[in-house]
Amino acid sequence: MKESIAVYTKIPNVSDIKIEPFDVNKRYTKPHRHNKYVELVYFKAGSGYHYMDSTAYEIKPPVLFVINNSDVHHWEIDSLPEGFVIIVKEGFLDKITDKHINQQLFRLKKERLINIQADQTIDKLFELMCFEMKQSSIQKEVIEGSLKALFAKIIGYSNRVERLSTTDKAMHFEELLKQELRNDVSFYADLLNLNTQQLNALCKKSFSKTASQLIAMHIIQEAKRQLLYTDLTISEVGYSLDFKDVSHFVKYFKRHTGRTPLNFKLGI
Repeated sequence: MKESIAVYTKIPNVSDIKIEPFDVNKRYTKPHRHNKYVELVYFKAGSGYHYMDSTAYEIKPPVLFVINNSDVHHWEIDSLPEGFVIIVKEGFLDKITDKHINQQLFRLKKERLINIQADQTIDKLFELMCFEMKQSSIQKEVIEGSLKALFAKIIGYSNRVERLSTTDKAMHFEELLKQELRNDVSFYADLLNLNTQQLNALCKKSFSKTASQLIAMHIIQEAKRQLLYTDLTISEVGYSLDFKDVSHFVKYFKRHTGRTPLNFKLGI
């Protein structure tokens, strides 16, 4: 019985960042999510599919995939891939000197894939960082400087318009939604030292959505993951998402998706 989604830790506890070539032995993996880190996977060669939650993305290099720790994903790569992987733990972002990298990564975490034109600069930056990571004494400035340059290049290929009005509290709210899900605006407002009206105003300014709409997006996304990738009952999924009454969960899910949880699970 799959009572929970597998959680993988691909980086040693003693390290906060991992940069290396893509492991060709990971061409086929089982659905899993990550343990408190974000993973960026860049392909310059290869073909197949990357499954993220219920969506299949065709691998058409050069392309970069961004996998957050809340995403459930797996690979089905049918040819020999070439590329690189960057795994960043939360601890790395706490320790870096150049905090602009935090903003860049926050920006990238909003993406799922970024189609990139053939760009030797991106390849060289990955190669430089991989070389530096193998040194007995890693120069932090080299890694940070290369990351900043790489992220800037990748962001340049994104079509998404940057939200200049995004504030630290808006970023914090999104992080809280990834850590604990509750269908309760006041719960998050209290954690952010705001009232519900202030949180709604912040969300409308930063995301063009109300706080309730953002919460619903995250709840429905997680509900779909649990329904697709575990053997939990509808009631158990509802309870895990802080619904005290299963009928309330069923109505909530149907209101936001047009289908009942059971129909969604069965593909009806």
